[in-house]
Amino acid sequence: MKKWEILSKKRTGEVIKRLLENRGIKTKKEIEEFLNPKLNAVTIEKVGIDKKQLKKALARIKIAIKNKEQIVIFGDYDVDGITGTAILWETLNSMGAKAMPYIPHRIDEGYGLSIAGINNVILNLFQDPKKTKISKRIRDDKKKGLIITVDNGIVANTAVDFANKQRIDVIITDHHVRPKKLPNALTIVHTIKLCGAGVAWIVAQELKKNITHLELVALAVVADLVPLKGANRTLLKFGLEELRKTKRVGLLELLKEARLAKEFLGVYEIGHMIAPRLNAMGRLEYAMDSLRLICTTNPKRAVNLARLLGNTNKERQDITLQTVLHAVEKVKNQKSKLKKLLFIVHESYEQGVIGLVAGKLVEEFYKPAIVVSKGEKFSKASARSISGFNMIDFIRSASEFLVDVGGHPMAAGFTVETAKLPLLQKTLEDKAELLLNKDLLTRNLKIDCELSLSSININLYESLQKLSPFGMGNPEPTFLSSNVIVEDARLVGNESKHLKLSVSNKKTGIRFEGIGFGLGENAKIHVGDKIDIVYTIDENEWNGEKRLQLKIKDFKKV
Repeated sequence: MKKWEILSKKRTGEVIKRLLENRGIKTKKEIEEFLNPKLNAVTIEKVGIDKKQLKKALARIKIAIKNKEQIVIFGDYDVDGITGTAILWETLNSMGAKAMPYIPHRIDEGYGLSIAGINNVILNLFQDPKKTKISKRIRDDKKKGLIITVDNGIVANTAVDFANKQRIDVIITDHHVRPKKLPNALTIVHTIKLCGAGVAWIVAQELKKNITHLELVALAVVADLVPLKGANRTLLKFGLEELRKTKRVGLLELLKEARLAKEFLGVYEIGHMIAPRLNAMGRLEYAMDSLRLICTTNPKRAVNLARLLGNTNKERQDITLQTVLHAVEKVKNQKSKLKKLLFIVHESYEQGVIGLVAGKLVEEFYKPAIVVSKGEKFSKASARSISGFNMIDFIRSASEFLVDVGGHPMAAGFTVETAKLPLLQKTLEDKAELLLNKDLLTRNLKIDCELSLSSININLYESLQKLSPFGMGNPEPTFLSSNVIVEDARLVGNESKHLKLSVSNKKTGIRFEGIGFGLGENAKIHVGDKIDIVYTIDENEWNGEKRLQLKIKDFKKV
């Protein structure tokens, strides 16, 4: 059951203005910036990065370039971390730096900057060619080199302390929520207003003006589900334009493998087809291959890597499906009353898919979900939340049981000693029972405003497109039309999961076709029924003819 919430109760006034007000955009200046974003408006001040910290980072990087010090770009194994690493590595490489990218292995090294990761960096990059001992030059230098994190590091206190002892400077660039105690890094370039690749792009811009890389930022903005407001929306808008013109052979081959035309790439294609392929390597294998695909200039290598990513993604889909089915069954078989927090543990769960499984549990039951891959000594967990429930703060409230924790209000992850797992589970479940109420646990369908079917036309549709790109924080405009008459209703698709409707306005006789994906189940409506419908407006093309249709999100009988 969904609770309908109408954001604008006004019956009159320009539709676009009401939509902008719903998104907190009211003044003339705010409206102009939203409808006509400018790339030069993405400034350090607007995104909330500390100027002093950034200046210190730039100075240290320039010294490292001048002195030919080894610089390691230490990224993450998701799309945000991979693209951000590519941005900084390519920028530094073009400046003559002695720079290398490094992506940690999910299983062997875990998330973010770690002691294991730093040791591997030292072994692979700071040793002499024979790799039998640390070279004399490195031993005698005051500093061994420089590590720059991308999309991680803000909670890496222990790892940064270890790096300092090895005489390696660490610059952190990150966008995750700050802990109470910050790492003792040389400097921290941080904001929660951008994705990790966005922060890397800012640093790269300051190092070398007029670099591009916006197509990589666009991939990260969509894949990391950051709110599409302000700088994020601007970067995505211009990044999509660059992506549709990209000449990166790796991305072009990945698009071929996914059967996508670059000219029509949008948020949906990135989120559902490109990002899963780039993420698949880090989930099951080693994400360096995704980085190699993005950066390669070798056409033959691009073909092979694109095929590898596609095949790995298919394997990831199979593993995810089986794990989801298992987790859903575990939830349904809970002997006691279904708890407000879903906390599912199993030793067979792959670490790389537990975040996806947690997301599916939230979709299925609409409760915050924590899914744990149980290990012998340590267990890894991934969590997904519901609107209005801050998951990272919630998990940190039980930090006495945790080895580490990091993330965002809607998604987080942590490591726990397996011996402490039962106590942690009980603690979090008990806290959730107190914090979560019926309102929070009810799906809320936000509706921009009421709209008559007679108001829907191509001019309105084109005006709505000026508000794009749509996504987190800038949802596609959603409308309510009341008392429409069902002219036709039938079930379509595999297992009749979808509802195909034709509805009309009694007074005007205006009629529209509509499709409700996933609404086929229990859709007991008949020709002649009066219903209220909630929908977005879409343009459908069939046999070369374009016409508007309604994508129905929900309906109620009148």
